[in-house]
Amino acid sequence: MAEQRNQQPNHQMRPLGPQLGMGGGPGAFRGNMPVQRAYDTKKTLRRIWSYIGKQRKGLILVVILTILSSVFNLMAPYFIGLSIDRFIIPKDYDGLLWLCFTLLGIYVFSSLATWFQSFFMASVSQYTVLDMRKDLFSQLQKLPLRYFDSQTHGEIMSRTTNDMENITNTLNQSFTSLISSVVTLIGALAFMIHLNIWLTFVSFVTIPLVIFLTSRIAKFTRTFFKSQQQYLGELNGYIEETISGQKVVKVFHREEKVKEEFQHINEKLRDSSIQAQIYSGLVGPVMNVMRNISFAIIAAAGGWMAYEQAITVGVVVSFLTYSRQFSDPINQLANQFNMLQSAVAGAERVFEILDEETEFENDKSSKEITNMTGEVIFDDVSFGYKEGLPVIKGLSLKARPGETIALVGPTGAGKTTIVNLLTRFYEINNGKITIDGADIQQISKDSLRRKLGIVLQDAYVFSDTIRENIRYGRLEATDEDIEVAAKLANADSFIQKLPMGYDTVLTAEGANLSQGQRQLLTIARAILANPSILILDEATSSIDTRTEMHIQEAMKQLMKDRTSFVIAHRLSTIREANQILVINGGEIIEQGTHDELVEKKGFYYELYTSQFKRVS
Repeated sequence: MAEQRNQQPNHQMRPLGPQLGMGGGPGAFRGNMPVQRAYDTKKTLRRIWSYIGKQRKGLILVVILTILSSVFNLMAPYFIGLSIDRFIIPKDYDGLLWLCFTLLGIYVFSSLATWFQSFFMASVSQYTVLDMRKDLFSQLQKLPLRYFDSQTHGEIMSRTTNDMENITNTLNQSFTSLISSVVTLIGALAFMIHLNIWLTFVSFVTIPLVIFLTSRIAKFTRTFFKSQQQYLGELNGYIEETISGQKVVKVFHREEKVKEEFQHINEKLRDSSIQAQIYSGLVGPVMNVMRNISFAIIAAAGGWMAYEQAITVGVVVSFLTYSRQFSDPINQLANQFNMLQSAVAGAERVFEILDEETEFENDKSSKEITNMTGEVIFDDVSFGYKEGLPVIKGLSLKARPGETIALVGPTGAGKTTIVNLLTRFYEINNGKITIDGADIQQISKDSLRRKLGIVLQDAYVFSDTIRENIRYGRLEATDEDIEVAAKLANADSFIQKLPMGYDTVLTAEGANLSQGQRQLLTIARAILANPSILILDEATSSIDTRTEMHIQEAMKQLMKDRTSFVIAHRLSTIREANQILVINGGEIIEQGTHDELVEKKGFYYELYTSQFKRVS
């Protein structure tokens, strides 16, 4: 397996920040995401409701205002029918004028109630989604590295942005519509029964057919909307990866290739979107046809009854209006069907992340460590990212307190995996790892990682000031502590030359600094953390030779009296290591000091001399 570093580390507020990953891990087996079947819609809606329910006061106001608005709207048709029978036909203009002012008041109050209901609903929906985003981001901080290795960053981003936006829009537009629809359905039915029970029965003729057709359409639409959201996430992931690797794309002239691959995913998204829209688009026309048929039947029956003087013309007019009000809520839900389906599908994808097992969920380790001398022992440790594909095979090593252990070997040998196991980013399959005699499986992960300091090959900095980027290693550090750490890392000289010094704000991923300068900041960050065990994962590989010479003395001070694990491709940087472990195929094939291994003229000797020849 090829060991590759993740391009975008996880932003966890920990000194370690799980930025260490392996392309040879689960992510290496990632292919196109399969279209999953839809989950239980009722369960998803109940979970959404558990968030909405936290905004009880605002929700109660929204419900009251929505009911008032619906009631006012229901009163109007009754007064219109009354005006025909009592004022228009008898030509009572004074009474008609009075009724017109009454209707005007009803519509004004209905509009005000609707406006305030929209105002409060916007607050409820935003606070609801705020809680969901908070839980989602908090969950992401707890997920193990294997999750991020098995998902594209674009897919995760799609769930935290696009899917959450779908939920927001639906809450704003559909929740009040649902309440209004229920109130209007019940109210309209009550008025219809009050006006004429027989016409009410006539209006129910088309309802069974409507229920049958909409349920059949919904069965297909749910699946296609779920598919649409997943392909959208896959597309976002591909865009994110392509933009991040734009230099590689251009160097190897793969513009046409990436366009073809993008178009392939884009077409899959198009096809699933077309299918979703076609099926969901059937609901509106079907409802309109059924509503018009029902209206025509009621008009015919009501006209005949008025002709026979069984009911008045005003009753027929009022009933026809109520029949519209009775069917409108169903029609409104049909028109919002696309949004409802998309929101439920998006919520399912959000809840999938919330339901992922965190790295602390089944972790029974609770031992806290205060003082650590740094004795590390790997005892017959085996590990594989996938079952049946071991990466580490029966590895044993011992690092005494204060020793520097160098791990060398070809790419994919398992060097970074050893570090992943020591930090408990991944859990071993067999064997035991101890620190100061304590099994790390019994030490809480937070306590363990607070005693570890890591400097990675891919120097990651945040869009913040240089001062805060260094402070990331120890949040309670003073400005003086930060400057001392920068000086030890030989970063102070270039920082002082910047326009704002330590208060210089870095752009995205530190683009306004060189790779070497970013690496110096991460080294200063590790110095500030003052760890008991230090891990340098090819920390100087991205620094030019001159800069490397400047930091060697600082690194010696940093490693002094600390157990240090150094992964290095530049073998010249580890000549003074107490032990050099040559890893190949997940096993230690050679072990000793630099001089001892050179004298053996084995695998290490070949690596060392090949580098020497390339340099010379």
